[in-house]
Amino acid sequence: MNNKNLTGLLIGLIAGIVDVIPMILQGLTWDANLAAFSMWVIIGFFLSVTNMKIKGVLKGLVISFLVLIPNLFIIGWKEPKSLIPIFIMTIILGGLSGLIYQKIVKE
Repeated sequence: MNNKNLTGLLIGLIAGIVDVIPMILQGLTWDANLAAFSMWVIIGFFLSVTNMKIKGVLKGLVISFLVLIPNLFIIGWKEPKSLIPIFIMTIILGGLSGLIYQKIVKE
């Protein structure tokens, strides 16, 4: 594992923690918390291994929403209103993750 992969994983870990803190405070179930946390770790890893022509914020947004899509069906089917905060957090954390990754690895 190289420095780019470790950087991506670290960014994903931090984004996962930031995303899960409000979920824990709201009393959401641990399966939801673990799903959200692991999604961000995977997004961080994908940031480091994906060679897209786009970079920074846009790369973070594209990868984040692509990884989120399968979960949208499960979440939206039962609780469509809960998709709004999920979209907001994905935009914020996805964009920031892509930007921070680009700044750190000088991509």
